[in-house]
Amino acid sequence: MIKVTNLGGKEFFINPDMIEKIESRPDTTIILNNGHIYIVQEGVEDIINKIIEFKSKIFSLGFKRGD
Repeated sequence: MIKVTNLGGKEFFINPDMIEKIESRPDTTIILNNGHIYIVQEGVEDIINKIIEFKSKIFSLGFKRGD
């Protein structure tokens, strides 16, 4: 899960595997594959970096277990 912040300042978590697309409209809009839409404070690049960091952690844990 990645942590994002809504426009009101409340932090929440999104499953990055559910993200269909991220747009800058000019606010950053995350559209999930179930149709839910979230507008967040973070920029598109920030969200992409969070997804990469999350996936890197998941994959590195899998390799450590499978030694």
